[in-house]
Amino acid sequence: MDKKKLFYDGACPLCNAEVSQLKKHADDNLEFINVHDMCVAESQIKALLRELHYENANGDVLKGLDANVAAWQHTRWGILWEWLRWPVIKPVADSIYNAWADRRFKRLYPDR
Repeated sequence: MDKKKLFYDGACPLCNAEVSQLKKHADDNLEFINVHDMCVAESQIKALLRELHYENANGDVLKGLDANVAAWQHTRWGILWEWLRWPVIKPVADSIYNAWADRRFKRLYPDR
């Protein structure tokens, strides 16, 4: 079975803290990829740094909070994250995540 992939910003302290917890508790079917270790075009790096990306075995990509929730499904605590995808909660949760991700990106990468 192909591993799923979580692309994360290794220069972000909060991202690293969460990935550290995921690495401790996730099953062996999730691969963690620090975007800064990739050799791809700058435009692709910039897109990957803006928000989490999760790629499933079929090559489908989830972004942002969807990626975060998908990554946590590889742990025994995955069910605790599912409420963030409920139809009544999802728009608010996504808005909060997107605002935080945008602010984080601008703070860490003001010249990109």
